[in-house]
Amino acid sequence: MLYIGWAAVICGFAVLHALHLTADFPNHTPWIHDWAKYTDEGWYGDAAVRAHLFGNWYLAGDFNPAVALPVWPFLEWLVFFATGVTIGAARGLAIFFFFANLGLSYLLLRRTGPGKSGARWVALLALTLLVTSPFLYCFSRLAILEPLLTTLTLAALNLAARLGKFRRPVAASIAIGFLFTLMMLTKTTAVFLLPAVGWAMLVSLWGEGERGISLVRCFVAAGATFALGYGLWMALVMHTGLLPDYKYLFFVNNYPKPAERWWILGSLWWSFASGLSIDRIVFPLAGLMFVGTLAGWRTGWGRRLLGDPAFGASVAAVAGYILFMTVQNHPQPRYFAVVAVFCIFLAAQGAGALVGETGWLRQLGWGVVALAVLAAVLNATWTLSYALHPEYTFIEAARGLARYVEEHPNGKRLVVATSGDQLTLMAHVPSLCDDFGTVSLHDKIGRYQPGWFASWNDLDPGTLADLHTHFSLEQVASFDALDDPERQRLVLFKLHPLDGGLVRDQTDQNLQIELPGDRFDIPIE
Repeated sequence: MLYIGWAAVICGFAVLHALHLTADFPNHTPWIHDWAKYTDEGWYGDAAVRAHLFGNWYLAGDFNPAVALPVWPFLEWLVFFATGVTIGAARGLAIFFFFANLGLSYLLLRRTGPGKSGARWVALLALTLLVTSPFLYCFSRLAILEPLLTTLTLAALNLAARLGKFRRPVAASIAIGFLFTLMMLTKTTAVFLLPAVGWAMLVSLWGEGERGISLVRCFVAAGATFALGYGLWMALVMHTGLLPDYKYLFFVNNYPKPAERWWILGSLWWSFASGLSIDRIVFPLAGLMFVGTLAGWRTGWGRRLLGDPAFGASVAAVAGYILFMTVQNHPQPRYFAVVAVFCIFLAAQGAGALVGETGWLRQLGWGVVALAVLAAVLNATWTLSYALHPEYTFIEAARGLARYVEEHPNGKRLVVATSGDQLTLMAHVPSLCDDFGTVSLHDKIGRYQPGWFASWNDLDPGTLADLHTHFSLEQVASFDALDDPERQRLVLFKLHPLDGGLVRDQTDQNLQIELPGDRFDIPIE
């Protein structure tokens, strides 16, 4: 009965994630500045949205991430046949994968621990921390890439952790290679999760006495499957002339690095410090469990825990993603949506291993369990507050902007905006991205001749200069949107072609200031 009641609580909190799917990303969170809440949902699903609304998934010169990351937009494209293009449907797909992650997490952790009953409570403790986490509540409800990437990773780990028990491990390795191909075609940062999958394969096979040729065959089968699958996709990209769009994804994600010689140490500290935003109890607890296993290597419990495929894979996954964020020097909160899951595994499995020991180690284990329960209770209160108080400001702003564009014709019904793809997903207004694209903005607007521009609280001087090559700006409407102090207002402008179709030289520094034909009152910053 205890387990039935526990499972019911977990299911109840899981269902909360599926309610109010059109609501805002919760306001006034510690993750207030993350871009995902106003760009990523539109960016990474734009191919599916365009295909259904406008009949063509590709917009030449604009940001087309589906060329490098096709899996998520393909799945959205399928869903939209049944639901139509809505933000709720896109987020519902992400919630589906969150639910899948719960099931896959249980399957992965259920196979470990001190006996069958021990394995059960360790898995349920992990699920409790997953469903009560306010961080995961916020990010698992966004139509972004991380929930799907986590699902594919957990599916691969479930196979890898059991590889030594399969009658045909080579066939299972082929499936792992296929799943890793899908991971890379979902989000290229999956390469930093490869050590986790490889470790689980190695430990599983080694633990079942597989050596030499069998071990090599499994790794070769997985690697060859990935090479074939990803190679076929790259051949298709090159054959269709889309390689510039593919390479652009890596160019745009190459963030500038500090000039200091030891900048990477500061970046590493920044990544770890940012991890505290996941959970101020669970994240440090996961780190302590790893350090504890190293310290407990000689006593046996640490060796056994590190030899568990799921625990070792979780360490590798966390380390890999922390490495990625450190090298990028850009630890955005959304990246931790993957890290959080594996940190929770480390805490739960560490608690289970310690409780299975005797003496002071067992008492320490129950102390870890108590801390995990405290984290779950505090987080549950936080998550309930978000779930019971949904707000709809951003989607109303997007719909208000679309209505204004519809009711006040001004040339093409095409909006230029950093959040343009997000506006298209939310309100079906066609858009161009003013920030990203394989051609410069002044060339792009010259080609497509938009009638509208939308910005946040202020105007970027570089964007203004590009717009001024073809248009003057008239501020016509403003909508309350987000809690971010830099993005509280979504401001709409009409774009008026210059007299006589004049095209100014984009290198003219005077274009970065307000010109006589402009009419707006927001600052240029």
